[in-house]
Amino acid sequence: MSMNIIRRCAASCSALGLAFSVTAGAQGGPDRTALPIAEPKPPVYTEIDARKAKMPPRFEVKAPKGAPNVVMVLIDDLGFGAPSTFGGPIATPTLDTLARNGLRYNNFHTTSLCSPTRAALKSGRNHHQVNMAFITEMATGFPGATGQIPGSTAPLAEILRLNGYATAAFGKWHETAVWEASIAGPFDRWPTRQGFDKFYGFIGGETNQWAPFLHDGDAVVELPDDPNYHFMTDMTDKARAWIKYQKALTPDKPSFVYFAPGATHAPHHVPKEWIARWKGKFDQGWDKVREETLARQIAEGIVPKGTKLAPKPKAIKDWDTLSADEKRLFTRQAEVFAAYLEFTDHEIGRMLQAFAEVGQADNTLVFYIAGDNGTSGEGGQNGMFNEYTYFNGVSEKVEDMLKLIDKWGGPETYPHMAAGWAVAFDAPFGWMKQVASDFGGTRNGMVVSWPRGIKVKNEIRTQFGHVIDVAPTILQAIGLPEPKSVDGVVQVPMAGTSFAYTFDDAKAKERHTTQYFELAGNRAIYHDGWYARTIHRAPWEPKPRRTLEDNSGWELYDTRTDFSLANDLAAKEPKKLAELQALFLAEAKKYRVLPMDDRVFERLDAAAVGRPDLMAGRNSIMLAEGMSGMMEGVFPNVKNRSKVITAEVEVPADGGNGTLIAQGGRFGGWSLYVKDGVPAYDYNFLGLQRFSVASPNKLAPGKHTLVFDFAYDGGGPGKGGKGTLQVDGEKVAEGRIGATQAGMFSADETADVGIDLGTPVVEAVGAEAKSRFTGRIPKLTVQVK
Repeated sequence: MSMNIIRRCAASCSALGLAFSVTAGAQGGPDRTALPIAEPKPPVYTEIDARKAKMPPRFEVKAPKGAPNVVMVLIDDLGFGAPSTFGGPIATPTLDTLARNGLRYNNFHTTSLCSPTRAALKSGRNHHQVNMAFITEMATGFPGATGQIPGSTAPLAEILRLNGYATAAFGKWHETAVWEASIAGPFDRWPTRQGFDKFYGFIGGETNQWAPFLHDGDAVVELPDDPNYHFMTDMTDKARAWIKYQKALTPDKPSFVYFAPGATHAPHHVPKEWIARWKGKFDQGWDKVREETLARQIAEGIVPKGTKLAPKPKAIKDWDTLSADEKRLFTRQAEVFAAYLEFTDHEIGRMLQAFAEVGQADNTLVFYIAGDNGTSGEGGQNGMFNEYTYFNGVSEKVEDMLKLIDKWGGPETYPHMAAGWAVAFDAPFGWMKQVASDFGGTRNGMVVSWPRGIKVKNEIRTQFGHVIDVAPTILQAIGLPEPKSVDGVVQVPMAGTSFAYTFDDAKAKERHTTQYFELAGNRAIYHDGWYARTIHRAPWEPKPRRTLEDNSGWELYDTRTDFSLANDLAAKEPKKLAELQALFLAEAKKYRVLPMDDRVFERLDAAAVGRPDLMAGRNSIMLAEGMSGMMEGVFPNVKNRSKVITAEVEVPADGGNGTLIAQGGRFGGWSLYVKDGVPAYDYNFLGLQRFSVASPNKLAPGKHTLVFDFAYDGGGPGKGGKGTLQVDGEKVAEGRIGATQAGMFSADETADVGIDLGTPVVEAVGAEAKSRFTGRIPKLTVQVK
């Protein structure tokens, strides 16, 4: 490290009053701007006897003296107006406690969506700079949108690891390109190649909390046979164990923990005892909840006096106009969501307690970010018992969902809530997740706590901030420079601005003064307090409101006097609006935002958008027993077309039991299986309808060839077809498959040979170890037409 860099860092740290030394052996210490830190050249010896030679000092990379542990907590799909810490109706005692002992940031922003926020947070660069314009499943071939994090934007975890930190990530990842999320790799963008020594969690965008598809490193985890299992508790237990084990062995080595629950993203799964605590707490409805939240926010100083509720979208009905059945269902949905958040916050507290138990809580720097975007409105007008109905264009009726109201949040549901609650839990703003041009999509509460390093307590910070600012802040707090090269790759400079200057100065002048926002055409620009934006498409709208070239829908706000974006000044300030529109385009060019892409579900088709596909150009795949955990992006697309499954099996004396091949699970999928010796094929249409084609006879012991031929009706997506089952060349059964899923089966249920991981497609066969085929499957082929 150059002496100028050391002096600048030391002066900055001293001015902040932060309690740490700049680097280990800063005077003449190692160059930390090129990582990994180069080893010194070994001495050349002439001595023959080692006992007469002087041993050189051992080379060891250590973090700067006194460097804090760093914990980054990131909640999923949680809006500004939900947690009690920011005036919301849902109790978050862990977040409250951190805030009382630290700082609340009420002007902090995300990108409005999962993958983009996570990649920006961990890199310090804007999401288009790390090729994450949208979620990984909808990447395209355009620069800025490929879904592949480049080597020139090394993540914070890798920087810290190479500077002497122990690093671990728990929970949701959602930053690996979908075609790379298999045993075939490459593993460059898996967590353990993105800076983390330890990873325990799920790779995709969501998971069933009762039956998740998990990896420990890059190895698939077999779930325990425990009826009370819940992933939130499991990931907390694993994190606590890692923290305490690491500190037992290397107590002086600081830790970096990234703790990212699947909560509160759908499915809203939570133990029933937590749900019971919220009975009747939302009977007043979402409009009243918004009003009550704003009143608390003003009273507690979370928002300025005079702040108004921004208008809610016209598609969101007034609570008073709903039927009694609608109110009963929607109230239950909110109770489950609230329980999910409170339960999650409790588990976060258990994780953080591990640092107290090893005596290091005082020097642990915690960033608790209450949401990677706003609360989700993807539940649509009524919510869903099965979120995958949304991705398959199927509307669920209130009367049907009411039949499951007592099971809501349990293993038999995969639920989401009505969009009216998204607006309520994003108060005082008007919009929600995916809407990058409204603070309801991007404004998230954040608490920073560091007892040893931040002297003031229980204060609010109002300076503009963004997720790209977190990594630079952490580097400054530790006393590390931003590296210029990592693993021989020249680095793109971080776009974020450290907000450590705010730690002990509530009135410090804002340093992050310009920030663009863009996601699928919803776009905005912040500059010196002014905010220009356009609402291009709501999450439930099938098409954009206008073309991307059409600028007629832009609005203008002065956030210095209008916290919630309630007073559009576009008509009064046309010159300022034009100035900001030009600035947006300049920033868009600078950060690879252009060309913008407002396609959404069309992006699911890899070939149509230039996304790599392992199955491209192939119409079949040859498999065998033991090949499991294949996510949808690395398996042949069997939707909306005919398919033939050919299985060569060896049947035991009892005729056999178990799964031959399955894709999906309880909430949608298909399976070829054997039950009590009888071969059959089942299609589970979104958990709503089940179709079965089964042989009338058992299989005799020995070798057999089973063929299931599905002839798709055609005529568009989601149609049915005729299924025919053959055993050793003889037709043994046929039947109608009345409907099929057009869009997707699951974000985390997989295709498996010889077992059905996760939840069962066929309840009678079961899942995990219970579903393992008792015979052999030397060869199984899936062919699509």
